[in-house]
Amino acid sequence: MANQLLMPKATAVWLVDNTALSFEQIAQFCSLHPLEVKAIADGESAQGIKGTDPIMNGQLTREEIARGEADTNHRLKLSEPKVRVPETKRKGPRYTPLSKRQDRPNAILWLVRNHSELKDAQISRLVGTTKSTIEQIRNRTHWNSANLTPMDPVTLGLCSQIDLDIEVQRASRGQPAQPEPTGDTLLPASVTERLPAEDEKKPEEQELDADAVFAKLSSLKSKTPADEEE
Repeated sequence: MANQLLMPKATAVWLVDNTALSFEQIAQFCSLHPLEVKAIADGESAQGIKGTDPIMNGQLTREEIARGEADTNHRLKLSEPKVRVPETKRKGPRYTPLSKRQDRPNAILWLVRNHSELKDAQISRLVGTTKSTIEQIRNRTHWNSANLTPMDPVTLGLCSQIDLDIEVQRASRGQPAQPEPTGDTLLPASVTERLPAEDEKKPEEQELDADAVFAKLSSLKSKTPADEEE
């Protein structure tokens, strides 16, 4: 990691106020223009910036400042940092521990079967594999295809559930809606609410019931005189 000065303008404010360094020396150390340092000294620039002590930050020593004050041609040098922050690594294939690499083919087979919408690049990001390996498992040309068993990569510890959900959501964008399940399944509430109640009867059925009632009444009347004669 390249050694860089922290808060260069705030450092320049402190150096202007607390040292006898020249504008050129401060400008060179803080990566500023000499005129900008002069504007800081004149109060025309950086008025709201609080000075930062580079000695307290460990980026400059008093001895280095003294050498610069004694020699205007001296160029200030940053002190070596006590703690180095590693550089951010460039994004690449996910690293998989050696103990889990043998489980990657099983995880790939699980993803291919259960999430066919995932692209090879997405599977590669999830389990840290190559596109050629994914293609071999898809086509069942992998050297160990006969012994592979689909296994959830989350259970194997190859990726997190959040990463898997994110990749599935990305792959599902623009995909056609899934067909409704067929077979003996429960109807949704929106459908069942529109169904007529069992006790309710259609007008036609009610008319038929009324005719049947009148027919029974007429039959009872016809039988009543016969019963009285007996």
